Amino acid sequence: MSTDSENAAASLDDALVGEAVLGVYRQMFAALARDSGAVVDDPELVDVAETLLAAFADAGEEGLSREQMRHVCRRYPAEVFENRLRVLKGLGAVREVFPKPNQLRYRASFTSVVGLMFVRRMMLDGGQSEMHRLLALEQLNVADPRMTPEQAREGAEGLARAFRLWSVELVTLTNGTIEELREQAPKLWGTEEILLRAERLHGAILRRWPQLDRTCTDLRAAIYAYGDASRRAAARLSDSAGTTRNLTLLPPETWRTFARTASRERLAAVLDGFVFDAAAPWHEPAAVVTAVEDGPRATPPRPAPPRPSVPDPGLSDDTGSDTAAAERLRDVAEQVLRGRDRIAVEEVLAQDWPAARRVLADLSSAHLHPDLPYRLTWSDGLTARPGDSPAWVTPGWFERTGA
Repeated sequence: MSTDSENAAASLDDALVGEAVLGVYRQMFAALARDSGAVVDDPELVDVAETLLAAFADAGEEGLSREQMRHVCRRYPAEVFENRLRVLKGLGAVREVFPKPNQLRYRASFTSVVGLMFVRRMMLDGGQSEMHRLLALEQLNVADPRMTPEQAREGAEGLARAFRLWSVELVTLTNGTIEELREQAPKLWGTEEILLRAERLHGAILRRWPQLDRTCTDLRAAIYAYGDASRRAAARLSDSAGTTRNLTLLPPETWRTFARTASRERLAAVLDGFVFDAAAPWHEPAAVVTAVEDGPRATPPRPAPPRPSVPDPGLSDDTGSDTAAAERLRDVAEQVLRGRDRIAVEEVLAQDWPAARRVLADLSSAHLHPDLPYRLTWSDGLTARPGDSPAWVTPGWFERTGA
C-alpha cells in the first residue's frame, strides 16, 4: 500500500508540474494564439493583444472592465475584439481580479507581457539577443556557489541543443535559396562574440565540475558546428553581394528566376520609364579612322628629338676590354695550375667554401674571357659528400689551352 501511495503521489506531483509548465506556456504565447490550439495568421490580432496589455499596464492595480477594454480597442471590429478577449481569457493572459461570480474587472498576466516582448526581440534579430542573454545568465549561474553540478549539466545540455539546432538551420539556409538566406541574415550577426562567450562558459563549467567532461565535450562540438555553419553561410552571403558588398541589391539568382517565370507583360513592365537611343548609323572604318585623327587632342603631341646632321659611324672597334682585369685573371689561373696544364676542380674546392667560390668565379671568368688561353669543363656526374662543404660536387677540369 505504501508503495502504491508513493507512486500515486509522484504521478500527481508530475501532473501538477506539467500543468504549471503548460500554464506558463499558454500565458506567454496567448497574444499569438488564434484560439486555444492555433497560432494567429493575421498581424492585426497581435496588435489587439498588445493594445490590451498596454492598457492594463496603465490602469494599475484596479484593472479594466469589459467596457474599458472595448473602449481601448474601439478601432478594431467588435467581433475581432470579442474573439481576442475570449482567447486571452481562456489561456490565462487576462483574468478576473477576484475569483467570484459576476466579476466585472480584469487584470493582465505579467508572463504574457514578457512573452510578447520576447517575440518582438526574436523578430528583430532572429534570436541573437536572446542567445547573448542566455549565455550571460548561464555564466552568472556557473559563478554562483549555490549552483549544483546537476543544474550545470542541464544548462550545458540545453545550450548544446540550441547550438545544434541553430547550426542545422544555418546549413539549411546555406544550401537553400539566396533570397531566404538574405531574409535570415540577422542570424549571422555577432557570431564571433557568441562563440567567444560560449567557449568561456564551456571552460568555466569544465574547470568547476571536471566530472562533466562528457557533457562539455558535447557542448564544445555543438559550438564548433555552429561556428562552421555560420562562416559558410556568411561566405555565401558575401559572395552573393558581389564586389559592392551591398546586401540590398538583388542577387543574380533572383533576376534569373524572374526572367524564367515572369510573363511577357511583367518583363515589359520592368522597362517602363526607360528611354533608349535610336540605333547609330553605319560608318565606314576608314571614315572612323579619319575622324579620330582629325579630332581635337586633349594634350599636344610630343615633338621628336633632334637628330645629328653628321652620319653615324657605327659601333667602335674598342669593346672597352680591361687589360688589368685580364692580367688579374691570368695570375689567378696560373696560381691554381702551379705550372701544370690541367687540374681537377675538386682540388680547387678543397679549401673553405667562401674562399673557394671566389676562386671558382675567377676561373669561370678566365674561361669566358676571349683573350685568355684557359678552359673550364664539367662532366655529367654528381658526387655526394655528406659532412663536407660543398656537399655536392660535379667532377670538372680547369686546363690551359694551346691558344
